[in-house]
Amino acid sequence: MTPAQNLEASKKVSTTGSPEEPESLFHRDGKPSPKYYVPLALQHVMAAIIGIITPAMIVGNACGLPSEDSAMLIQAAMLFSGIVTLLQAHPLFGRVGSGLPVITGASFAFVPVLNSIGAADGIAAVIGAQFVGGFVAMAFALFLKPLRKLFPPVVMGTVVFCIGLSLYSVAVGYMAGGNGAADFGSAQNWIVALVTLAFCIFFGNFCKGVLKLGSLLFGLLAGYAVALVLGMVDFGGIAGAAWVSLPRFLPFGIEFRPDAIVSLGSMFIIAAVEMMGDFSATTSGAMDREPRFKELKGGILCEGFASTVGALFGGLPTSTFAQNVGITTSTRVVSKRVFACAAGILIVAGLMPKFAAVLNTIPMAVIGGATLTVFGSITVTGIRILTGDGLSARKGTIAGTSIALGMGISMVSGALAGPGIPAWVTSIFGGSAIVVTTLMAIVLNLVLPDPDGERAVGAVEEDEMIGIDGADLAADEHEAALHGHAVPAESKAL
Repeated sequence: MTPAQNLEASKKVSTTGSPEEPESLFHRDGKPSPKYYVPLALQHVMAAIIGIITPAMIVGNACGLPSEDSAMLIQAAMLFSGIVTLLQAHPLFGRVGSGLPVITGASFAFVPVLNSIGAADGIAAVIGAQFVGGFVAMAFALFLKPLRKLFPPVVMGTVVFCIGLSLYSVAVGYMAGGNGAADFGSAQNWIVALVTLAFCIFFGNFCKGVLKLGSLLFGLLAGYAVALVLGMVDFGGIAGAAWVSLPRFLPFGIEFRPDAIVSLGSMFIIAAVEMMGDFSATTSGAMDREPRFKELKGGILCEGFASTVGALFGGLPTSTFAQNVGITTSTRVVSKRVFACAAGILIVAGLMPKFAAVLNTIPMAVIGGATLTVFGSITVTGIRILTGDGLSARKGTIAGTSIALGMGISMVSGALAGPGIPAWVTSIFGGSAIVVTTLMAIVLNLVLPDPDGERAVGAVEEDEMIGIDGADLAADEHEAALHGHAVPAESKAL
């Protein structure tokens, strides 16, 4: 079933007015049974698990934490990834959360700055900077309405496209065995990765039903079985892991250092922009619309709130996971039950270190093989956003120049680390193609002549998406009509 056919299937309803199974998977409020949503939730968890625990491992090592404290950092990362994912699916008070089908976790985007702070000032300074940084993200969300005009489709498409490109090296690094691994780049790693990739392609293109929708999960399981036969799976960490362990309040202490707060606070703004790109990729690729202002604001507010609270329990800053956005756009499965189940699994893993240890036995080569096509779909989604109403010369200049500069700087080690360049510039702009690309796209969109009214189009679209007003209600009615539902009376009352 192609994405278009998936969408058509999502329009079918039963005689009771409820979506039929498995068509209900393609409805945000669909209610599929566990036999449909549990495998798909596991698929999301499998795609995210390495990305969730690896930043905690890296930061713990940079801060010089002993093994038991590093384990506590990993546990908190798992727990708060699940909590934030649940809030994104079911917004707190209807405002703190996007209500969109996304998976969140400890973000790699923050790792370079966190490592710098941790190596210089220790883990307590990291916690203090994160606590304040969460408020920076919440302030950005509250003032998002005037700032939203800076991000019309040409900018968002460029950012999403860059996100996809920047993830290719991550996938290939995993396929080769994970950077720093003793057998990095070995034939065995590549064989396992390519076998996993082949199974994912097979399940996604030659199978039907749950096997097709869960192609990444089943491809990953097949790759895991091959890795197990080849002796690549290490179960050594399972026996020593505890069954249950609750998070502690301020386990590492807290320290407020101005330089750390400024450098990490700026990263929260960049991460918010990345989240807007992920939200846009999700709604465009899986729901055939642009994100609404309410969804963007609630999603960023949720991440800021969770990062501030999470800091008090040893968690790391969270953000949306692009690889899971790719899964959502590939399958078009958006049911809340899928994402609530994934959140529940992550929360259980955070409370049960032994369960997390089992998930952590998956070789990185298997993860890389399973996620390569996912990262490719992110790039395609960016192209779709960018070219939605045609590709003008102006759009080409904005996208091409911004991506060339961003990717170029990130690919040349030390390009922004020479004499006269402050260390904070290197930390923020030297290692992230997305940061540079985003800023360049915003500037070019503001300064380049706009004979075709592309900036005006972006502004109109932004106005149409703001709030739960007539435009949002019309969109809700349109989606409801597609799926055979009536708009709830309480929504009309708003």
